[in-house]
Amino acid sequence: MRHRKNSFKIGRTSAHRKALLANQTCSLILAPEIRTTIVKAKATRRVAEKMVTLAKKGTLHCRRRAISKLRDKDAVRILFSDIAPKYMERNGGYTRIIRLGQRQGDGAEMCILQWVEEALPTKSSKKKSTAKVETEKTVEAKSTEEVVAEVKSTKKAATEEVAAE
Repeated sequence: MRHRKNSFKIGRTSAHRKALLANQTCSLILAPEIRTTIVKAKATRRVAEKMVTLAKKGTLHCRRRAISKLRDKDAVRILFSDIAPKYMERNGGYTRIIRLGQRQGDGAEMCILQWVEEALPTKSSKKKSTAKVETEKTVEAKSTEEVVAEVKSTKKAATEEVAAE
């Protein structure tokens, strides 16, 4: 039984797979994004996010664990000094996968694996959409019949635009 044996084998031996994932993670750390197949990206994302979690702790033991996994001191230095401080407030989800379609030669599904750049929104910093703000302003200034008529006209205009396309 294969219970709780979760890993992307990627058609390689375990040593080759570990080396591949370490190299791709180092490439992702040194460059803001990498282009690879979806299966490799999903496997690399696991390793990269675990490395960011180690780097967020920032201890000497965590740095040594990252060096033993990635085998590249420059990449570990960049990870601990530049990348980890960006994600101190974030609890995971440091990378994203953007699908590109099929590769020309063999039809493999390609994607871009990149770091998530925007900061995690807080409850106080969430902004209302402009449509909600406009409707709130119009409700204050106009009577309910005028608001209902305006909403119906905007819905009608939206449906006409969709029909025209």
